[in-house]
Amino acid sequence: MQKEMAELSEVYERLRGEIVEGTFDAGANLVELALAERYGTSRTPIREALRRLEQDGLVERGDRGMRVRTRSPEEILEIYEVRIALEATAASAAAIRHTDLDLIRVRKAQSTMDAVSPEDPTTMMAANRAVHEAIWAAGHNGTVVDLLSRLNNHLTRYPATTLESAGRWQEALSEHHALIEAIESRDSTHAGELARAHMTKARDLRLQIYRDE
Repeated sequence: MQKEMAELSEVYERLRGEIVEGTFDAGANLVELALAERYGTSRTPIREALRRLEQDGLVERGDRGMRVRTRSPEEILEIYEVRIALEATAASAAAIRHTDLDLIRVRKAQSTMDAVSPEDPTTMMAANRAVHEAIWAAGHNGTVVDLLSRLNNHLTRYPATTLESAGRWQEALSEHHALIEAIESRDSTHAGELARAHMTKARDLRLQIYRDE
């Protein structure tokens, strides 16, 4: 059983990684037999990995079985409609419920982000997400954290980062610092407003990137 679980985990991570990296194009059919041959495994872990990836929002059912989920501006709007609301909720909750340890973790994550080179998109994305995740955790609402994590899975199918848009990196850093100050001051209303504005800008930039692709 342990060996089977390890095999499933490996197949899931490899397939997920290739979907996120764009090895499989949006809309590409994911045939179990072909994938089993590609990864040197049986169809059982492939089938289970596809099921998990469907839950993650990375694959969907098409006319000929499972396929990489397609991208669209409508989907971007749907994702961000929910994410904007949840990020505002998380920030407001963090302002009310944070502990001293939560603040230490948020500040540490932001300090790490401040030191990142704007010429390294992968590290930029990871550092930015770490700050957001620290804020989510400071709100002490597991349901909100779970939902935001799932929404982020959907956005991984859009590989370009909004943080590379002209002037956005420095702007995002400033917005983060203002948000953290509001959280530290326990100003839940202002924290929610800042988070909402921050994510609204991200939505608009994401749409612009999609149009320019």
